[in-house]
Amino acid sequence: MAITLNFPSTRTAGSVAIEPVPDRRALALLLLSVCLITVPHAWHIPLPLFGFFGVLAAWRAVTLYRQYGLPNRTQLTLLTLLAIALLVSQQRSFFGRDAGTAVFVVALGLKLLETRSRRDAYLVVNLAFIVAASQFLYQQSLWMAGYVLTVSGLLLVTLLSLHSATLPIGRMLKTGFAIGLHALPLALLMFVFFPRVEAPRWMWLQDQHKAVSGLTDRLEPGSISELSLSDALVFRVRFDGPIPPPARRYWRGPVYVETDGNGWRAVKQADQRADPPEIVGDRYAYTLLLEPQAQNLVYGLEMAESFGPELRRNRYYQLQVKEKPLERAEYRIVSGAEYRILPLSDQERRQALQLPQPVSGRLRDFVAGMQQEAAGPQDLIDGLLRYFRTENFYYTLTPPLMPDQPVETFLFETRRGFCSHYATALVYLLRIAGVPARVVGGYQGGEINPVGNFLEVRQADAHAWAEAWLPDKGWVRVDPTAAVAPERIERGVNVDLQIASGEVSFTSVSIGSAGDWLKRSRQLWQSIDYNWQRWVVNYNSENQAQFFRDWGIDSTFKLAQWLFASLLLVGLPLTAWLLKTRVAADRSVECYRQFCRKMAKAGVEIGYSEGALAFAERAAAAKPELAEQIERITALYIRIRYQAQSDAADLRTLKNRVRGLRI
Repeated sequence: MAITLNFPSTRTAGSVAIEPVPDRRALALLLLSVCLITVPHAWHIPLPLFGFFGVLAAWRAVTLYRQYGLPNRTQLTLLTLLAIALLVSQQRSFFGRDAGTAVFVVALGLKLLETRSRRDAYLVVNLAFIVAASQFLYQQSLWMAGYVLTVSGLLLVTLLSLHSATLPIGRMLKTGFAIGLHALPLALLMFVFFPRVEAPRWMWLQDQHKAVSGLTDRLEPGSISELSLSDALVFRVRFDGPIPPPARRYWRGPVYVETDGNGWRAVKQADQRADPPEIVGDRYAYTLLLEPQAQNLVYGLEMAESFGPELRRNRYYQLQVKEKPLERAEYRIVSGAEYRILPLSDQERRQALQLPQPVSGRLRDFVAGMQQEAAGPQDLIDGLLRYFRTENFYYTLTPPLMPDQPVETFLFETRRGFCSHYATALVYLLRIAGVPARVVGGYQGGEINPVGNFLEVRQADAHAWAEAWLPDKGWVRVDPTAAVAPERIERGVNVDLQIASGEVSFTSVSIGSAGDWLKRSRQLWQSIDYNWQRWVVNYNSENQAQFFRDWGIDSTFKLAQWLFASLLLVGLPLTAWLLKTRVAADRSVECYRQFCRKMAKAGVEIGYSEGALAFAERAAAAKPELAEQIERITALYIRIRYQAQSDAADLRTLKNRVRGLRI
């Protein structure tokens, strides 16, 4: 097979070499990969900045098919000044996650317009890799990792195209895939053994206005209704043993103790309480993977008995972290579904009896009538629950507005509401009767993922219930929703149908049923995503230390031994394969040296550090009668040595051509 070699890609001006210009295919691949890696940032940076990048990319795309149109130095300077003005007007700073990402994206667009040589293209590729890595500052999902990995592979193909303009696309894709496979074992070793860098070192990259979800510190009718129409994930739980039934899945969150008659305000700060609750029933050990939250609460299964040192339990039996969990975090907790908490301080009693003044006479008369028929606080609670159950109350997410006297209007007129209406009304009535009570917010239920055998709790599972203090039992959970809509507690929420219809919808099939194939597919994906988040994204310094302990790595010396053994295990096979593939290339060097010795006899010596292309061009000019043989030998040598697409027949052909060169 005849191979020809063309020399115009490297030009000379006198004795000074001019940097070769990338061909159209390489530039097109470069532009495509840059645009693909930047597209996800359209949701992260202001629209004017992303639009500016789009204009620059379109400008560069037009010039791919024209010999002119790129901006000169003056125009580039003006574009740079315009970019700086846009950055200042939109970001007000060059620091922070969003501002830094915007700077890199805009710089990438400007550099595209400046790309005229292969060296410029290399700089664009390196900058594109940085922009690709910045995607993980916003999203660390599995699909985003796959997207970034795919586009990074395209960037590798672009590098190959810049290096060899004659290499077919199929061959470049195969080579790029092989490079990625070769790097994968070493990347895995670095991921497992390299020290993890944790916050707060990276917290300066986070913007304080980053949107996070969760229950708020003020409870008003309507707030939980909004959450009930959201399928946003709050946390996922994997139990060590059997998963508790739905009626026991109360996930404790904010405790609301102060009211102005219209809304309830949660306790923001509470001293840590050392006394754990007395667990009188079954215990559940579980691992909770919490999504980023707006508050520093961890929604543990009620009631949490033991937990890790990163958590604390305040006197309202809330689990808290020292700072807001702006990042996804994992916690080990042991809880009991049946408990007893007897102590009640004077401050807690005052807070649990607080009421706005004056209290409606109608409400006082109603409570007085209920107390006359009750033998004590427990009988009063039972009577109020019976009232909710028998007096035509309805559970709905769209109750009528009650701007004035909401408790009285709800109890005696509308009788329509959702969990927060019932919980706040019950607590209000108990306080009138002198029974300490408070409202507890959180989540109730959750959907089991049968594929991964874990529980998913979403915003649609948001719930509110009451807590009353009884002299012989202490704090007791009282959920009036169970009296009105027991299916809400016993079955759980049908998230998909409730969001689609906007109405209350409860799970009507038994937990673990197959369902349709779409739901099973989603459960499979959620199971994969759960393991990705837990074992990859959440692989922090604590998990790394636990991994080392599980494998008996308890000292720096043992860690060095493991690392050395792992490197040998990965490096030796890879080294053997690389040495085997380079045998033909090394033999080609000896053939090329023989060719250079023959040319030296003809009076044309190769210069020190002179490349094969440059020497072939000079030798062909000096010996035009040998030009064809020189080009054929050089082209075949480059093919074997650098393009990694040769075989043993090519090496034999090279030997024959060098042997046949007559001086």
